[in-house]
Amino acid sequence: MTDVVVTGLGATSPVGGDVATTWDALLAGRSGARRLDADWAADLPVQIAAPAAVEPTDVLDRVEARTLDRAQQFALVAAREAWADAGFGDSLTVDPDRLGVAVASGIGGVLTLLSQYDVLRERGPRRVSPHTVPMLMPNGPAATVGLELTARAGVHAPVSACASGAEGIALALDMLRAGRADVVVAGGTEAAIHPLPIAGFAAMRALSTREGDPQEASRPYDKARDGFVLGEGAAVLVLETAEHAKARGAKVYAHLAGAGMSADAYHVAAPEPTGAGAARALAFAMRDAGLSPSDIAHVNAHATSTPLGDVAEAAALRTALGDAISQVCVTATKSCTGHLLGAAGALEAVVTVLSLANRLVPATRNLDDPDDEVALDVVRISPRQLPTGAAALSNSFGFGGHNVTLAFKAV
Repeated sequence: MTDVVVTGLGATSPVGGDVATTWDALLAGRSGARRLDADWAADLPVQIAAPAAVEPTDVLDRVEARTLDRAQQFALVAAREAWADAGFGDSLTVDPDRLGVAVASGIGGVLTLLSQYDVLRERGPRRVSPHTVPMLMPNGPAATVGLELTARAGVHAPVSACASGAEGIALALDMLRAGRADVVVAGGTEAAIHPLPIAGFAAMRALSTREGDPQEASRPYDKARDGFVLGEGAAVLVLETAEHAKARGAKVYAHLAGAGMSADAYHVAAPEPTGAGAARALAFAMRDAGLSPSDIAHVNAHATSTPLGDVAEAAALRTALGDAISQVCVTATKSCTGHLLGAAGALEAVVTVLSLANRLVPATRNLDDPDDEVALDVVRISPRQLPTGAAALSNSFGFGGHNVTLAFKAV
């Protein structure tokens, strides 16, 4: 089977404008959650979120940013960082016919859709931007990155709610194994901090209402958890065949060893209580990677901080890993970043790769009173060392019952 490696990383998140600052913030346990002070948030039932630490318009050229939805802007920022980190540029390029893109979004250009609808109602149809459709379409971020890099092997945008970013990475793995490409730029992006999505999630009782201290609101696995904090941003990985990476002398962060996917077929929003579907995705990922439960040292959990979801995922981990679960350390980085929806799986894949490359797992913030039903070894208080040559799993689950697990191995 074709060996696939990670050679470039890019991110812009609620705790940092790039990979280095995001990683440092996670190791320090810093939170990106804050109270929304904009006028439009004043009447919302939930007034906290985790906005990007750095505005994409502070990074991008003003003219190019004007024709991109915010989710597209985030994707472009992260993709450029990952591309440069992988060593590509003017002096080293990839055959466009052998270059692919798989950048996902759970919601797409919702800010454009809503803002242009306001324009339509208030100023009439002739004032609607001619860029509206390219900015709101869910494949817009993938198209933006594909055009930036002149990718011709295929540009894809899988949509599976909060599992979208991870599914984009899994699709990239399939593309490389199938011989469709030598290099694939993959990840996820999301920008949905707006009254309508916040009101919708709040109506579902999915969001934390712990507004006294926003930085304490996202608390995966804690008995006092009451929902997630909505975040935004993007993360991108450059993936390539090991053969291609070796031929060009690329540095390698880790191996993307496998991926597993399943569906719950249970409920459009609620998790299947026993975690059976998630356990299947975990088992499929390990089998695809040629790993056994005893090989796994670490899991970056989906762990959104919802009462039902965290327990269901913990059950899935215990089922899939069996007795080996006692040797596995788990972390939940949404405690710092909030939940980036379609970008979450991609950001957590970046963090998992960094954990393997640095042999260090960030601690879970706000875990003061662990839920007895979780029964996992969750890293808390301070980061934890990983053994040499470790393997790790990264979980992502989405509304609709989508389950995606990615398996990584250290170099």
